[in-house]
Amino acid sequence: MAETVKSANMEEVLKPFYQRASEAEDRLAKLEALLANEGESDAGGGKTEISSIINDFQSKLEVAQAELMSERDKASKEIKKLTAENLKLQYRITHLVRAVEEFRSKSAP
Repeated sequence: MAETVKSANMEEVLKPFYQRASEAEDRLAKLEALLANEGESDAGGGKTEISSIINDFQSKLEVAQAELMSERDKASKEIKKLTAENLKLQYRITHLVRAVEEFRSKSAP
């Protein structure tokens, strides 16, 4: 169950990055289609401008993907840290409960 919660939290954190990457890919596909259409009708005047726009979007896509990977790594490290902390706290709780039960059993007549 805890793994499901972790996975859901990570998906929620990464959701905006996936959306940005998807939007960039869509824009890039549209520009490539436009470039292909203009390449057939225009011998090259607007082609270099569109090509530079495509290169710009490709670089933005690469940056977004790098950010996504960075955030995924950060989230993974944070999950590992919180999991370890949770295990320590569970261990302490177990021993505190045991100590309380022992105290009660010794105190009870």
